[in-house]
Amino acid sequence: MISVETQFGRLGVEETDGALTRLFWNGRDDGEPTALLREAAAQLMAYDEGKLDRFDLPYRIDGSKFQKQVCDLMYAIPLGETRTYGEIAKELGQPAQPVGQACGANPIPVIIPCHRVLAASGLGGFSGDGGVETKVALLRHERAAGLLI
Repeated sequence: MISVETQFGRLGVEETDGALTRLFWNGRDDGEPTALLREAAAQLMAYDEGKLDRFDLPYRIDGSKFQKQVCDLMYAIPLGETRTYGEIAKELGQPAQPVGQACGANPIPVIIPCHRVLAASGLGGFSGDGGVETKVALLRHERAAGLLI
């Protein structure tokens, strides 16, 4: 595990068998970082500095096929853009509520940008440290927060 101090808190990243599997707040360094963890740390720092438009890191979601599909669609949302739970649900032919639950269960927030997914009539939730306040901070950082300012 490796951790990076950012304006959003200290983010820790875990890897299993060559893929990122978890990002969490209040991370700590543990063991010798792999090349992938060093690259993840570098990309998180570049993101924090406003110098990275898209993460390019292998990840693995240990969850249902549906959870993996939702995470893949979130990962594809470009920086500065948002989608609604309903838009993702329509793309998958599913109701919006399970999409919201899958977003909330995202094990790799920030890198898989669940903060870019909004409710039809508001922000929706955010499972990361700081909740909706952190979601707003991430969206402002990405200049996707015109609706919030």
